[in-house]
Amino acid sequence: MLNDDAPALTSLSNPRVKHVVKLRRRSHRDEDGLMLIEGYRELRRAVDNAVALSEVFFCPELYQGSNEPTLLAEAANAGATLTQCNADVFRKMAYRDRPEGLLAVAPQIHRGLDTLTAKPDAFYIVAEAIEKPGNLGTILRSADATGVDALIVCDRCTDIHNPNVVRASIGTMFCVPVIEASTDEAIAWLRQNQITMVAATPHTDALYTDTDLTGPVAIVVGTEKVGLSDAWLEASACPVRIPMLGQCDSLNVASATSLLLYEVVRQRMSGSSSSRS
Repeated sequence: MLNDDAPALTSLSNPRVKHVVKLRRRSHRDEDGLMLIEGYRELRRAVDNAVALSEVFFCPELYQGSNEPTLLAEAANAGATLTQCNADVFRKMAYRDRPEGLLAVAPQIHRGLDTLTAKPDAFYIVAEAIEKPGNLGTILRSADATGVDALIVCDRCTDIHNPNVVRASIGTMFCVPVIEASTDEAIAWLRQNQITMVAATPHTDALYTDTDLTGPVAIVVGTEKVGLSDAWLEASACPVRIPMLGQCDSLNVASATSLLLYEVVRQRMSGSSSSRS
């Protein structure tokens, strides 16, 4: 709701401003159980997916379009407190170099494997020990585009509530369920639900385009530096590789994931893998 009696924030030393600035740091986010959502598209998807926003700071001077008032009204109707700021205050709180005039505070979202119900055509990503928030966010964007049911983050190195994850995902982290689990927990759950684990690795002869991905699958990816752990390689009955024809021996993990996800989509739309097409 918009507090019409409250003046716009103009002081950089305001306690609420200082609190938002502190939320840039993971330790403060985790201590308070909060996250930051910055930008129109990110906030649009948060509102569309019923994320419980606690407060939205806005600065009309920094708007990039004309749809911001409608979005703010929807956020207020859903229970968020709206607070107007001048440009200096907003830039102080903003995470981005070029802020768009919208910044929300919301509770962190934590989900476990017990929130998942495997479908006959289950389609998951497992991301093991992904280090860079930008890669995790980009994987989420591809997951949303390809209709993935959930992203299972195992033994996470990065903070899934990092503002850069929100930004790189363009808010799709609010569309695709993000599940936190250990490697052992995830392997046991996938086996229990008879979901084929498709491990991306250069140490196999099987090309991803020649492998049947039409059944229930979990695409499993690791870091560029060390790849997947032995636990995943041993658990997967279906290792696949992406051909590398140049001097580089691996792709960025987000790029590799996108290729694998769209191969699942291609096969399911055509009904077969390329080796049988």
